[in-house]
Amino acid sequence: MTKGTTKRMIIMLIVAGVIVGGVVWFQGFKTAMIGKAIKGMANPPQTVSTTVVEMSRWQPTVQALGNLRASQQASLSAQVGGIVTAIHFHSGQKVRAGELLVQINDAPQRAQLAQLQAQLGQVQAQLELAKINLRRDEAQLRAQAVSQAVVDTDRANVSSGESQLKALREQINAQQAVIAQAAIRAPFSGVLGIRQIDLGQYLAPGATAVTLQQLDPMDIDFTVPQSQIGLIRPGMHAEVATNAAPGRTFAARVMAIEPQLDPSTRNLKVRARIANPDGALLPGVFATVRIDDGQPRDYLTLPNAAVAYNPYGATVFIVKNAGKGPDGKPRLVAEQRFITTGPTRGDQVAVLSGLQAGDTVVTAGQLKLRNGTPLLINNSVQPANSPNPQVPNS
Repeated sequence: MTKGTTKRMIIMLIVAGVIVGGVVWFQGFKTAMIGKAIKGMANPPQTVSTTVVEMSRWQPTVQALGNLRASQQASLSAQVGGIVTAIHFHSGQKVRAGELLVQINDAPQRAQLAQLQAQLGQVQAQLELAKINLRRDEAQLRAQAVSQAVVDTDRANVSSGESQLKALREQINAQQAVIAQAAIRAPFSGVLGIRQIDLGQYLAPGATAVTLQQLDPMDIDFTVPQSQIGLIRPGMHAEVATNAAPGRTFAARVMAIEPQLDPSTRNLKVRARIANPDGALLPGVFATVRIDDGQPRDYLTLPNAAVAYNPYGATVFIVKNAGKGPDGKPRLVAEQRFITTGPTRGDQVAVLSGLQAGDTVVTAGQLKLRNGTPLLINNSVQPANSPNPQVPNS
């Protein structure tokens, strides 16, 4: 190998080494830069809104939605069928208990009643005669003017007459009951609904002629979850409000509690009674019931939107100070914390454990957070946090 050839080979090896070294250095540089980029992208600062946990005074309250119903209601119908011969009411009329509303043709029954009453008169006359004969013959027997057999016959006649009289009276009572079934009367005082029959119409047994509802007082049925069973007792006062009577609240009293929970919903059915002298409330109206129980209590309070409810428990993210950042400002990071929640009111929830007064809690933006995520605070927009939210009027 000549000297020139050796020199060229050395130059080629040097060039190849430089190229290989450059490629290796570039690959290492690229890997390092990609790692830094991924590291920077993995946990970028996230903008969230926050609130400070504060102690609030709560009045233990049960709030529920219910439906109003009449304290008494019935669909009035006849027990026997027949032609309607008289209607003694008009739709929407107020009536008193026992008032005659509808008369069904009872002429055949009344004719039969008259026959029975005529027979009753005849039997009564025969019985009186039998008693007179008995008294006369008993006097004759004492004077030995008649035999004992005559007196015994008189006594048998009196006994037979009394039996006939009793049987006729029972038949008359039964006939009067049949006649009474042909008349529809108000079973209680209340307000009638819309008339569903016409004069001369055949009314079948059990067919509704009109509805009757007692509107004062009214009842409201509502349900409460099993967690609030201990707050409900018969006799408790309640307040009822409905948009059917805007701006008004109605006093109510708990009348009855269902002795068992609904197994499908685990809710307890409750009924309260409301005075309704002016008829402002009607059956079927949707209303809100509020019941206060006991003395006010103090709870740590959060907006309900700040809490994430999971199968394994409720969690929140609190804001922690992780020292100062490169710019000298406090470096804020997120920390997930399990909490125990209590009762709710409006948009708020009570926190029983896991937080302390003064803790700063994230109220919006939790879905993009994990432990250690840097935070940027922007509280220009806050979630609803009212203890008594109101639906705006449209």
